Amino acid sequence: MHPLDALSEIATLLERERASRYRSKAFRAAAAAIEGLSDSELRDAAALRRRKGIGDSTFAVIQQALAGDVPAYLAELRESAGVALVGSTLRAQLRGDLHSHSDWSDGYTPIDLMVAAARALGHEYLALTDHSPRLRVARGLSPERLREQLELVPGFSGDGFTLLSGIEADILDDGALDQEEDLLARLDVVVASAHSKLRMERRPMTRRLVTAVSNPHVDVLGHVTGRLVEGSRGTRPPSQFDAADVFAACAQHGVAVEINSRPERQDPPDELIALALEAGCLFAIDSDAHAPGQLSLLDHGAARAERAGVPPERIVTTWPLARLREWTGRRR
Repeated sequence: MHPLDALSEIATLLERERASRYRSKAFRAAAAAIEGLSDSELRDAAALRRRKGIGDSTFAVIQQALAGDVPAYLAELRESAGVALVGSTLRAQLRGDLHSHSDWSDGYTPIDLMVAAARALGHEYLALTDHSPRLRVARGLSPERLREQLELVPGFSGDGFTLLSGIEADILDDGALDQEEDLLARLDVVVASAHSKLRMERRPMTRRLVTAVSNPHVDVLGHVTGRLVEGSRGTRPPSQFDAADVFAACAQHGVAVEINSRPERQDPPDELIALALEAGCLFAIDSDAHAPGQLSLLDHGAARAERAGVPPERIVTTWPLARLREWTGRRR
């Protein structure tokens, strides 16, 4: 295999398993460093070692690929991923993803790499939903930066794929959204998520979420409880709120409840998926990807939705783009 393909696949698999971003970025940097090099340049080991972005591990991968072998590290990651992959008949019905991040906020890579990965997965559409301003730790987009991004988004569509403009807007303490109204109105997709004060008391948290989903710009209620069940960030209990009231508001306003595909979230919990189903809610199976390899995490969300008995027709990410756009434009 070509060394560039080997390095890129390793980065993708590391991203999928949510390894340290520095590990995956090292392999993406090495891939960028050798892109466009001729075979003779790749085989000049001394010059290759001096090239910025090439370290011991990435050099070994390049040499093994040049020798005609599947690099040992890639083989190891493939074996691990093969065990972890989750099968689901619903996964094949998903047409896109409404929650993803780029390096404009806290994602690992530029927009073009996220788009390339989405195309490779066969997506018809991907919503770019970088964070909003108040989430400074995630380099949330100021109104000025969001306007700048909006100018670039149309250039990534074509050949049967559409990059949708969007944002993951922070839900403020009173349920308002963390972005200017005129900008929210311009976006294709608005995901509303709570990132702070997740231990708010039950009644005010209920009011907060109901207010947010009542906003005419909101399309998806993201990672509903904010819980973490595993992973490098540790664990975090779910927020407490009256799920019946929140899901009734979602159903009333046509807001989709997100089934977040990240294994460390598994949000909402199974019992809340059942309550949302009973309330008549729509759902969005999203990756919440912060790197190209994480877009494939949709298989985890699809498997959970399938086990919970969520009908495909109530999952907006199974809908073709024209129907999706009709839904997102319902209240704007």
